[in-house]
Amino acid sequence: MTAFDDLMAHQRDTEALAGISGRLGWDQETMMPRGAAEQRGEEMAAIEGVLHARRTDPRVGDWLDAIDPSGLDAVAKAKLRHIRRDFERNSKVPAKLAAELARVTSVSQGKWAEARAAEDFAAFAPVLERVVGLKREEASALAGNGDLYDAMLDDYEPGATGAGLETLFSALRPRLVALREAVLGADHQPAQIEGSFEEAAQLQLAREMAQAFGYDFNRGRIDKAVHPFCSGSGADVRITTRTALTDPFSCVYSTIHETGHACYEQGIDPDFALTPLGQGVSLGVHESQSRIFENQLGRSRAFTGHLFDRMTALYGDLGIADADAFYGTVNRVAPGYIRTEADEVHYNLHILMRFDLERALISGGLEVADLPDAWNARFQKDFGVVVDKPSNGCLQDVHWSVGLFGYFPTYTLGNVYAGCLLKAMQTAVPDLDAQLAVGDTTAATGWLRENLQRFGGLREPRDTIAHACGFEPSEEPLLEYLEAKFRGIYGI
Repeated sequence: MTAFDDLMAHQRDTEALAGISGRLGWDQETMMPRGAAEQRGEEMAAIEGVLHARRTDPRVGDWLDAIDPSGLDAVAKAKLRHIRRDFERNSKVPAKLAAELARVTSVSQGKWAEARAAEDFAAFAPVLERVVGLKREEASALAGNGDLYDAMLDDYEPGATGAGLETLFSALRPRLVALREAVLGADHQPAQIEGSFEEAAQLQLAREMAQAFGYDFNRGRIDKAVHPFCSGSGADVRITTRTALTDPFSCVYSTIHETGHACYEQGIDPDFALTPLGQGVSLGVHESQSRIFENQLGRSRAFTGHLFDRMTALYGDLGIADADAFYGTVNRVAPGYIRTEADEVHYNLHILMRFDLERALISGGLEVADLPDAWNARFQKDFGVVVDKPSNGCLQDVHWSVGLFGYFPTYTLGNVYAGCLLKAMQTAVPDLDAQLAVGDTTAATGWLRENLQRFGGLREPRDTIAHACGFEPSEEPLLEYLEAKFRGIYGI
């Protein structure tokens, strides 16, 4: 065997073991007994130790040095690019630190869930302080003399920097704020849906929506979780959702959102399975798929007409006059506490706030003890609403409890990318609305699969979007889409 063959065989087993680790994480959030948290932390630490050893195995460096890339095709070169980046990155992190991070974040996740349920930030603060301390230590190992937060970002969006994101977010903020003020001051305000919606019917509709958007249940399943998520790749891609008896849209759109993530993973070329190319290339690109499924397609006037018919058939009279009024209700703009339930106008403002706070946490400019006050003050400034309880404030998201610093900005990057993809899709599929109006998403999802999803990690993140769209990504298509949509709904 050649050095390339040896490296790929080693990588294949590493990818398989990483999949097992991911399945343990899925089980922890869906099926695991609550009393197993401490033991699961030890299990996660053990498997992380094995994975870290494989990812930093000196033979990987030897194989990389022995391979002559000049005779390789684009796919093989891309595999080497990913392996080299991961090898160099993981080699900077001590094995003991990697295992301790896995153990502490596994335990921290359970502590967060308990504290959130009890509305008790003080009970969570000690373990969050431990997580932040470990992440600062990891960032220092990775960054060298560079920026600590940039080192965290590279885990989720290779090539992104805090300074670059700050520039992007500064371009978004003024027009988002202006649009919000115009919408909230409009004479016409869509009605809010009211009533009680049976959980069984919500889950039935969730499965129907997942299937309508192309989710393959032969290679996946839907379960319930506190925080909806997607897990896995290739032949085993699982999603979760949640229900709220008075808010059927939470279940519907959480499911469509996670279906976008899942279809990306299921749509990747099967030949890339158990290789570095067999997963989504970045979380920003991943989020572009979930957000375009959820918003540009799922909340469009065309598709909400179909959804209105389905929900009326399931629940009877919704108290909404017609499909046009229902479109306004689905897209109703209102300041709210919860990021995952935020409308499209407010959503990115939630992310911009979290970006600033977590950047300060990693740099040391903000300490965990001061986080609730900092969150509440910033939230009132940005949204004009006083935070009433921790679960509506800094305890609402799972991300920091599991050490995902640098993850939040990829949500807004995903929205920016989704705006670009919609613009390209509308040109490629001129009868898009007519198809969505009858619940047919196949042309839209097929276009995404053909132009983006099947390539997995073949290209760098921005190149993945540019290849699909035919132009370089920018914030302008997203802003144009939002302004046209919500000025139309609100008559402004």
